[in-house]
Amino acid sequence: MKKYPLVEAVSGLDLEIPRGELFGFLGPNGAGKTTTIKIMVGLLKPTAGRVRIDGIDIQEDPVRAKFLIGYIPDRPFIYEKLTGMEYLRFVADLFSMDRARAEERANRFLEFFDLADSAHHLIDGYSHGMRQKLIISGALIHEPRVVIVDEPLVGLDPKGARQVKQLFLDLCRQGATLFMSTHSMGIAEAMCHRIGIIQKGRMIAVGTMQELRRRARQDHGDLEEIFLRLTGDHDLDSLIQFLKTPL
Repeated sequence: MKKYPLVEAVSGLDLEIPRGELFGFLGPNGAGKTTTIKIMVGLLKPTAGRVRIDGIDIQEDPVRAKFLIGYIPDRPFIYEKLTGMEYLRFVADLFSMDRARAEERANRFLEFFDLADSAHHLIDGYSHGMRQKLIISGALIHEPRVVIVDEPLVGLDPKGARQVKQLFLDLCRQGATLFMSTHSMGIAEAMCHRIGIIQKGRMIAVGTMQELRRRARQDHGDLEEIFLRLTGDHDLDSLIQFLKTPL
């Protein structure tokens, strides 16, 4: 729970995500997604309740818990006067990584994201997409067990988006847990093992696509239609159906 003087931003959210799962977190604007994520990574203190990362309470032992997390925020800060490689070395040092292992991981990410030729250029000359790839690389360089992501594909071109999606799926296959907040229904439907929908600070539905369809009392339909039905946005739902109907 996170409560402010005039509003309860998050309430009654009880969720367990197993190892190897890619969990999608959806909700309307202002539903409490970013507040939830900031509590999960230790940037906000909950009014009540606990967050455990691989069994470690992030309020009681924040340093140990954060060593297990890779966090990719929606509005990241990055040191523009460093080169791409210097930034990755800096992040690796924050996590006390072995220097040789850090160099190996940094070079692997730079190659994977087609940033090798720009590795020794200042970040202030990077495009938005290049910065996003570098931030993702920094979040993953220390081999976190839990990756928490807020809108990871914003600003990426189709190739970059595909690279990130493949990377996330590979991490899950290797046993990492991913918690991904996104407004892209198509990405969530295609990638996530389970999806949670939050509205006005409360989780109103959690499950696989099949389970969400049952909850929405729909035998068919994509995630967008299910989302609109569960969140009660019937007017927008009707508009979408109208636009889909041939003239």
